[in-house]
Amino acid sequence: MTNTASTEYRHSASLTSTGREPTRHNDIHDADLGLRIPARYRHDWALFADWCAAADQRAIPAAPETLALFLHEHPTAVATQRRRLSAINAVHTDHGYPAPGRTETVRRHLDTTRGRRSERLAPILLRTAAALPTEGWPSGLFGRRDALLLVLAATGLSFTDLTRLRRRDIRIDDGALEVTTRAGERVRLTPAPGIEEHLGVAIYRRWAHIQAFLDENPGTHLLRHYLTDPVDILADSLTAEQGRQPLVCPIDRWGHLPHAHAMTAQSISALVRAHLSGRAPNRPTLPVAPPDTDEAGAEPEVVLDPDYYERGIAARRRDHQDLADLADTFDEIEQRADALFDDLLTVLEDL
Repeated sequence: MTNTASTEYRHSASLTSTGREPTRHNDIHDADLGLRIPARYRHDWALFADWCAAADQRAIPAAPETLALFLHEHPTAVATQRRRLSAINAVHTDHGYPAPGRTETVRRHLDTTRGRRSERLAPILLRTAAALPTEGWPSGLFGRRDALLLVLAATGLSFTDLTRLRRRDIRIDDGALEVTTRAGERVRLTPAPGIEEHLGVAIYRRWAHIQAFLDENPGTHLLRHYLTDPVDILADSLTAEQGRQPLVCPIDRWGHLPHAHAMTAQSISALVRAHLSGRAPNRPTLPVAPPDTDEAGAEPEVVLDPDYYERGIAARRRDHQDLADLADTFDEIEQRADALFDDLLTVLEDL
């Protein structure tokens, strides 16, 4: 005896493949969800929606893992899989949801070469990140930021995904570094067996300390001293505004971090490639003057030259004599300018 749901599913697919409207089964299903499916996407969406119903998965918004499992259970040519992804992504974006097909999980499923390349580059990126400086001005500032960029690149996320990350999108969970993308995908860097925490956790903490320090002390003056003689910072939970701030931001040559500005994908790509090729910019460590150790509110002691006041009085007397006729000179210049202006008006009237 044939299962009723399977019969309806095959009937829907056969009608749609001939260019006719999908069956009432799919119309009802999509109507219940309030979806508006363009005709060119109905066949591929019906296939995905029916599979989700049978597998007890949500079709919209679909989790990236759900879409990857769907592609795994429906093997076909790459071009066909890409067409299905386009349809599923389009339905999601048309209804205000992030496209689940634009995630690293799905990309690796479709492009095994990309997955192998990411696995090969990940340890190289992490070793490079661990070797970057963490102290000194401004080398420590650039080193901490670039190290986190290399760690994030080791997850396999695209550079565009990295630009969209906010401070609230990354957290430490049981020794692993977990990143949540805008599409809802969670990527974890887990420690190796026998290791307490992943290398990326310490690298992330160093950059989080910089951001927590700037939350309390905006500007670069105190940040210079913090990087010269680092101290532990107790980072409180992020406020809503802080959580919306970009995770990685540009740094100008003076060490200034513009507020609420994210790096571009091109900048991140250039930096990652430069570090991998060994051609990253060399950021020398500059000497920093020690902070004033006087008590708060105390005026620093100044020792004046014994002849300081006499020299000052003599300079003022000399300048007074030299500038005594300056007002008359200015008056003469003004009179000559007025005369020239009158002559010019006369010439223009005679033309």
